[in-house]
Amino acid sequence: MLSLIVRQAGGVAKRSTPLLSPVRFKAAYEGEGKTTVRVINQEQDLGLMIDSYATYGFRLNNGITVLGPMAIFPRTVLSWQVRGADEITEESLRLFKLLEPKIDLVIMGIEANDRNIMGPVFRAAKANKLNVEILPTEHACSTFNFLNAEGRCVAAALIPPTNVSMNEDDMLRASLHYQNVYERSDM
Repeated sequence: MLSLIVRQAGGVAKRSTPLLSPVRFKAAYEGEGKTTVRVINQEQDLGLMIDSYATYGFRLNNGITVLGPMAIFPRTVLSWQVRGADEITEESLRLFKLLEPKIDLVIMGIEANDRNIMGPVFRAAKANKLNVEILPTEHACSTFNFLNAEGRCVAAALIPPTNVSMNEDDMLRASLHYQNVYERSDM
């Protein structure tokens, strides 16, 4: 859905060839004899996505860092006042039941993959008549992103992981990043 609007001096709008969607004109002239070009709808708006997670919180695709647990929806994020999976109760999940339109699935990201923790969380969700998927936070983030990109009506209740392990790819990326940061340029 990429289209262009071209404005030229004198207020005459010249239409460019639509690349993916119809072109919108604007006859208003802005500027001193300048032609301006504006790219509209460069990419489809997929809503909020989780770019990364850490032991202190989450980083979203819009640049916002959320500290601590969060409740995330396709276009909204809220701080979720739960310190750990052991504090997830029927009352702490009531928010997801009250929303309109109804949420198809709530993805629960808990800090550990422990069956003793998952049982009470599942019972609290069942008491609110919520469809839930309980996963470790690492997997819950990618599941939320995938379903949100599909346009599904999903939400996620995420608790930051207690530890984050790095693999070889992560270490290589970090090494290359810092090498580029500290490298002297010949300019």
